[in-house]
Amino acid sequence: MRPLLALIACIVLLARSAGAEPLAAADYRLETVHVPGAAFAGLARDGGSLLVTDLAGGRLYRRDEDGRLAAFGPVFPHGPDVIGDPTGPYRVARVGGEFVVAQGWTPIDAKETPLDHSLVAIDDAGKTRVISNDFWNPFDFVAADQGFYVVDAARNSVERVERDGRKETLISFRRLPQKEGALQSLSPTEFQANSGYEVDAVPTGIALHKGRLYVVLFGGFPFLAEAGKVVSISTVGASEPQLEADRLNAPVAIVFTDDGAMLVLEHGTYEQKQGFAKGSGRLLRIEAAAKSRATIVSGLTRPVSVLVWDDRQLVVSDLAGNLHLLRRE
Repeated sequence: MRPLLALIACIVLLARSAGAEPLAAADYRLETVHVPGAAFAGLARDGGSLLVTDLAGGRLYRRDEDGRLAAFGPVFPHGPDVIGDPTGPYRVARVGGEFVVAQGWTPIDAKETPLDHSLVAIDDAGKTRVISNDFWNPFDFVAADQGFYVVDAARNSVERVERDGRKETLISFRRLPQKEGALQSLSPTEFQANSGYEVDAVPTGIALHKGRLYVVLFGGFPFLAEAGKVVSISTVGASEPQLEADRLNAPVAIVFTDDGAMLVLEHGTYEQKQGFAKGSGRLLRIEAAAKSRATIVSGLTRPVSVLVWDDRQLVVSDLAGNLHLLRRE
């Protein structure tokens, strides 16, 4: 099969330095493809094609071996949400003979439609079928034999959805307690050193690995440094989440490599005046058995998704219209 980099035939920028561009680990080659005006989010593989969702235009795109970016399917609702971030088709995956899309909540300047806050199936002819729109903000999902597991980033829950749309809540995450004094960096007078507080868990990514569901908890406003976590839960629920990794900066996506390593994408650190800091996002490789944590690429700005293309190649998307292509040398 042709390498993923051979599928890319548009503007390619080689990363040169940590200050100007994202910087990959020494054993990876990094190339960045930029599409002006796009806000890339979901990534998936469909045979030899790369699937990408674009929040800026509400479209799904396929990149085949000819290197062209071709839109398919409907135009999904898109626009800014209540905090000004883009909402639209967050994630896409090929599931059997259909494409399945996790569509975000209604844009602030639009009227609600049946496609909003839903899990949507699209056949090869482009016809849509709403599997369920009983969500608030379905940010990511994973397909399973009997249906789907969906993270609802507004309800702070994991939902199990049957293919016919029947749905049940697998778990609702409790608010995350923060260490005393963590907010003093934001306001030393308002938040005292001995005061305790909690933030919403905000699940944003999910993966199924060896019979357990792994969920990244982004953490709620004010998005404190090292407040994010990875937990795992049973696919049947009814058990306490097991902590898998902590001290993460707004983790937004999770995948596993063929050799069992956990890849976690950090959205970055948050600053009151400018929001998420430019260049503060990272892709981490975490190996629980060895208790090791390594950075695959740093210097990312507002990354959203990570895809394992094969045993040597990875793709990372971001909201600035970049696809970061990593190949292990």
